Amino acid sequence: MSGRYLLDTNVVIAVLGEDAAVLDRLGAAQEVFLCSIVLGELYYGARNSARVAENVARIDALGAASVVLGCDATTAATYGRVKAALRQAGTPIPENDIWIAAIARQHDLTVVSRDGHFTAVDHLALERW
Repeated sequence: MSGRYLLDTNVVIAVLGEDAAVLDRLGAAQEVFLCSIVLGELYYGARNSARVAENVARIDALGAASVVLGCDATTAATYGRVKAALRQAGTPIPENDIWIAAIARQHDLTVVSRDGHFTAVDHLALERW
């Protein structure tokens, strides 16, 4: 356990839902990061919910209170390597998750997710909360 985490969308949803087990793990973490891809997925979900304004406000507050990592040229190069390796191995994963994995690898972070397909990404630290 590195203590430095990048949260996937499903874990952030658990945080927003006040999942006690996830909140306990967060309390013990050294550093926690979000990425712009996860925020985008959250905003998309909020825009398609029954309580748009309330959900967007919650995401706004979360983003403002978090360190949010974006994409740059290094991320793009890492993304290309990850996606090519997945294709060569015949193990595709969702496009946004490749970007999340690339950001995690770039910044030497452990991805926290409830999605099993991240195990297909080589050299990616992964925890399930």
